[in-house]
Amino acid sequence: MYKWILPSLLEIVAECQPPTAAYQPMKALHQWRASVAAVEQLLLNQISTSSDAIHGLVLAAPAPVFIHPILSENLQKVTFTAKPFNPLALMPFQMSATTEMVNEIAPHETVLPLLPIDPLAREQFCLVFTNKFRLVLVLGEDDNGKAAFSFSFEPLVVEQAWRAIAQRIMLTNPDLFPELEASVQKYSTAVPDYRIIMQFSQLLLMQLPEPEVSSSSSSSSACSTPHIPHHTPHTSRPDIELLQAFAHEVRTPLATIRTITKLLLKQKDLPAKVIKRLEIIDRECTEQIDRMELLFKAVELETSPPVKSTNAQLTVMSLDQVLRSSIPRWQEAANRRNLTLDFVLPQQMPTVISNPNMLDRVLTGLIENFTRSLPAGSRIQVQVIPAGDQLKLQLLPLAESTDVNAKTASPCTPPIRQAIGQLLMFQPETGTISLNLSATKHLFQAIGGKLIVRQRPRYGEVLTIFLPLEVSQVRS
Repeated sequence: MYKWILPSLLEIVAECQPPTAAYQPMKALHQWRASVAAVEQLLLNQISTSSDAIHGLVLAAPAPVFIHPILSENLQKVTFTAKPFNPLALMPFQMSATTEMVNEIAPHETVLPLLPIDPLAREQFCLVFTNKFRLVLVLGEDDNGKAAFSFSFEPLVVEQAWRAIAQRIMLTNPDLFPELEASVQKYSTAVPDYRIIMQFSQLLLMQLPEPEVSSSSSSSSACSTPHIPHHTPHTSRPDIELLQAFAHEVRTPLATIRTITKLLLKQKDLPAKVIKRLEIIDRECTEQIDRMELLFKAVELETSPPVKSTNAQLTVMSLDQVLRSSIPRWQEAANRRNLTLDFVLPQQMPTVISNPNMLDRVLTGLIENFTRSLPAGSRIQVQVIPAGDQLKLQLLPLAESTDVNAKTASPCTPPIRQAIGQLLMFQPETGTISLNLSATKHLFQAIGGKLIVRQRPRYGEVLTIFLPLEVSQVRS
């Protein structure tokens, strides 16, 4: 039987420790996603304590795995795909891609090809190189065709994984190899401090449902792949697995499109119309990727029992900062649907206790779904009011006269919604698909808040969100 001459990354990591195989592909995918989220937070923590301009190098396929804006600005990223986009193809002359030209187009982002017949093109992988650690994550299929996930902090294993990728680069883009080789080798090759691995393990437990203690976890080898527990519901939930797979399949190409768009936007002398349309594409991709992230989070919350470590992700944070950056974006999205968002805010915004990484996404998703359910021309008032030891944020549709106290407004009919499976609702009038009320409430519980939905004859559906205030502010 013919076998590709270059090893896949899963084969390389498996030489250190057999990967975690899963008869259900969604289990391996869940392990991959949980590990990526843990690495993302690990990198954010590292960047917050460093003053360097570029904090690391990330090689990933088939799309960028880290989409946090801070990481986009502070990491050099190389994305490998079997269907590459060549930014130089738009140039009016033909020549090979040089390092200088690629760097001029995208200083921190590069897209490189993989041959379609290469088994590496069928794997999802991520190699991270920083001054404090090296790491490889890989999701693929083992020799028996079973979905499998594995990772390793062992520098030798990561180096071998890089060598396997480097051989591909020398085949397809030899001019780029010297600079990438130099970038890889400038980062530490030492075994990472045990505290780094311990921090990663703690972050991983926060992402995984129902943490369990594995009897085989006594090995101290840095390259060992621990058993990653997965909570399996007592009843089959094929609709949720389908939703999770669908969200992943949508997010991956959108992330690639957004990367390509950002590459194009960095080119000089683009016509204003082209820039405007590219910015629209970038915005739409970002919005839909965020929606997919919320779907993934909702699936995790619905299929897993409560985890105490979730509270560790709640911290005192500035709601004022979130609103200042989000309100213009929310208003712009509403204007595109011919809606108006009016905000009534306190002069001094108190700080709240929530999840900084999720609050904006959850609020954005709620406001988007709320505005999608309203007819064009509607006006919505968003009030933020202190209420005892909590902060109340309320979304209130206004009467057409814009007079909140008007008593002549005609009664509002609640929108018709149909259930799709156990997580989604479909609104036939607008074609909108959104999370159902139960799943949305669980998202707010995960960020320390509470959501209440009421039907009022004169206003229609009114949403009220409560977030806990910082203790010192409650006492004052």
